[in-house]
Amino acid sequence: MAYTLITANRNYSSWSLRPWVLMRALDIPFTDRIEPFTKPVNYDEFRAFSPTGQVPVLLDGETTVWDSLGIALYLADRHQGVWPTDPAARAFTQCAVTEMHGGFSALRNDCPMNVGVRVKPRPMREALVKDVARVREIFEQGLSRFGGPWLAGERFTVLDAFYAPVAFRIRTYGLDVGAGQAWVDHVIAHPAMQEWEAAALAEDWREASHEEELAATGVLIADYRTA
Repeated sequence: MAYTLITANRNYSSWSLRPWVLMRALDIPFTDRIEPFTKPVNYDEFRAFSPTGQVPVLLDGETTVWDSLGIALYLADRHQGVWPTDPAARAFTQCAVTEMHGGFSALRNDCPMNVGVRVKPRPMREALVKDVARVREIFEQGLSRFGGPWLAGERFTVLDAFYAPVAFRIRTYGLDVGAGQAWVDHVIAHPAMQEWEAAALAEDWREASHEEELAATGVLIADYRTA
């Protein structure tokens, strides 16, 4: 197998992080290819390698696999450890992963991922309050039911990968996830997450629409990115 994983900017691309950190954490080798966001809509450029004009995309020889969930499912058919082996943990993971994949729109829109900054957010609207409360519930349930330190037990799985971008959001905006903060700290300390963060801080390009979106979320109180 000779995988190539195509992702975008480390600071901004939350969907890219999911398969990237999953493959890093499970020691699945791949060639790392970055196609940065250069403008608000990159559809035409990304269509050269992605059926949807979006990232991430996994290339496996002549096979193109798109969408972070599609990539996770594809990898699960070929590698051990993507899903938990315990039936209860597996069912919990399947539900929580698909919930993250299709939901939490307020969290995505109101707290866009930007790894290298810290923000004092504006007062949260009701939809965001509900999303944060639900994230907290998932974290606390996973840790209490399966014993931690990961959300489905002793080993990193696709569940941790799909909520890894949320961990960066929680840190950026200072969101309260109660006892789930233990997982946030644990996952951010993972070597793969540290590698992603180091690359994010080293990026010297900015995309205007992403920066404008960030400015609308609240007051920027720290920026650790390369000037």
